[in-house]
Amino acid sequence: MRWLPKTSLTLILAALALHAEEPQKIDNVCVPEDIEALGLTCSDNEPCAVFLELSSAEGFGANIFVIGNLHTVDTTISAVLLASSDRGKTWSEPVKRIRAAELDQIQFADPMHGWASGVKVNSLPRDPFLLLTVDGGQMWHPVPLFDEPLLGAIQQFWFDSANHGQLVVDRSQGQTKRYELYQSSTGGETWTLKEATDQPIPPAQIEPKTAGAEGPNWRVAADKDSYRVERRNVAGWETLARFAIHAGECK
Repeated sequence: MRWLPKTSLTLILAALALHAEEPQKIDNVCVPEDIEALGLTCSDNEPCAVFLELSSAEGFGANIFVIGNLHTVDTTISAVLLASSDRGKTWSEPVKRIRAAELDQIQFADPMHGWASGVKVNSLPRDPFLLLTVDGGQMWHPVPLFDEPLLGAIQQFWFDSANHGQLVVDRSQGQTKRYELYQSSTGGETWTLKEATDQPIPPAQIEPKTAGAEGPNWRVAADKDSYRVERRNVAGWETLARFAIHAGECK
């Protein structure tokens, strides 16, 4: 008989135990104010199914952060940021959900300073913003990228320190110079336009090669009915949590 190494056997047993558990669901996926504000035609007789979409994950130590949105078949309800301080066993929402918005990318430059990029979603993406934390994710606050309503979304961002970062905004089709490169030296609180061009800005211009040749250490992956929150380790990818894609209903 061929015996597995102890580390591999432990990971396999943990994965089997996690797979046997029902995926977690988040609370209060839809409130009456959402139905009214978004013009949803949902009722007790004809409820609207609500789905969770996760886009990115990040973590350090026992802390994990996952971002995404809640939506019906054709309407985005709100942006969602989920946090765990016990390796995915329990979860909370450290920031109020942002209606009609979604969160796309998340990064921590160190255990205290983190950012998540978001955008309002109507007929076209508009009013891009960042969520910022300076206390390890216990509290977050939104920072609009523009002072007035504008079309566009944050295509990519990267901070190489707690203070210095860059991002690219895609101003959507119809703009003469569609892509805009911004820089911050204030931890994302304020931004300065560096360049506007009609050509896509290469990702390597924003994120340094030192970010890791093997790619990110965290990811979210979807199967038929759930999202898996996974962390890279020496044996591959370890699943730390699962969330149901069908999150609930609007009534």
